[in-house]
Amino acid sequence: MGYFAYKGRDPDGALVEGMLEATDSGAAAAQLYANGVTPVDIGETGAPRAADKHDILSRLFQRKVTAEDLLLFSRQMHTLLKAGVPIMQALGSLQDSTNNPAFRDALRAIRESLDAGTPLSGSMGNQKGVFSPFYVAMIYVGETTGTLDEIFLRLFHHLEFQEFMRNQVRSALRYPSFVITTMAIALLVINVWVIPAFAKVYAGFKAELPFITKALITFSDFIVATWWMMALALALVLAGLYRWTRRTAGRLAWDRIKLRIPVAGKIILKATLARFARSFSLAVRSGVPIVQGLTLVGQTVENAYVAQRIERMRSAVERGESVLRSATNSGVFTPLVLQMIMVGEESGALDDMMEEIADMYQRDVEYELKTLSAQIEPVLIILLGILVLLLALGVFLPIWDLGTVALHKG
Repeated sequence: MGYFAYKGRDPDGALVEGMLEATDSGAAAAQLYANGVTPVDIGETGAPRAADKHDILSRLFQRKVTAEDLLLFSRQMHTLLKAGVPIMQALGSLQDSTNNPAFRDALRAIRESLDAGTPLSGSMGNQKGVFSPFYVAMIYVGETTGTLDEIFLRLFHHLEFQEFMRNQVRSALRYPSFVITTMAIALLVINVWVIPAFAKVYAGFKAELPFITKALITFSDFIVATWWMMALALALVLAGLYRWTRRTAGRLAWDRIKLRIPVAGKIILKATLARFARSFSLAVRSGVPIVQGLTLVGQTVENAYVAQRIERMRSAVERGESVLRSATNSGVFTPLVLQMIMVGEESGALDDMMEEIADMYQRDVEYELKTLSAQIEPVLIILLGILVLLLALGVFLPIWDLGTVALHKG
């Protein structure tokens, strides 16, 4: 086998060029003809060079393929294919128009793979980290059923919903994270600068201090003396937590903990289940068997714990259980959702019911986010009240006691 660089014309007469692997130039020409390309020039060339150090560094700092890139790509591919533009020409046009170098390289590799005789789904599957297994599976369904343009449109709406729910989850975590971080910074400032200043004043009084004031000063002295050790310990804990969550068991435990966070946990769960329902609806509607659909959908929920439950659903369905029974045993769906699954399964409209479930969870998430402040504020007010009370008593009690003694002496 050797490598051959070629130039040719596609069915519309546009010039195409690339590289493919074949036994000889005749086999390379046969591959091109099979893909609708009329060869103009074919010449043997060397194997693609391995990436050098400069390439590795450039890839390291290169902008990655984003969800927005895939959204735009899916929509444009639907429009071009629906208008009758050949796949190779459509990919070439999008390759030239994209502003993301990483995505441009991926599209170039896909076109070269198509030239070598690999189907579109296989070519996309070779681009690791660009197209998800679910995306590739949907493209395969479109290829085999002749509805590739419709599949691209469905994938566009699917990715749009995925990004929307991802942003909703971030919004749910942003407010409590901001408040907790602000409180932590305020405590640090008070203990490092405010309390030590008052401690110097109290030391000049040479009087017995209340217990709460002593406790505050002791805690402040501890923070001032060991802040660098605490910062180092925090950095080590965060690094350890990061490495732990990269492992299968750690990721599973962490994703389960996220679902149990007060207030925000239920929002994350509903958003995750909305993604599952929408993805499963798309898979079933596109003709993917239920068992295979559950396998693919489990990779789209972005939560290892829920994905594990979906995998158990898949195993149960594979053993012959109904979707309703397997969903009930999963323990993550509400009774109302289970009832909708039952109706969908009995009526043969499971895809429509899963779409309804996704819409319902989406509305719930939007409502929960609107009322999130109202749910968190009472807890935050109580915590802030306790914090202010402790600081006020610790700081002002000695001044009050000294003032009272001075008045009695007067």
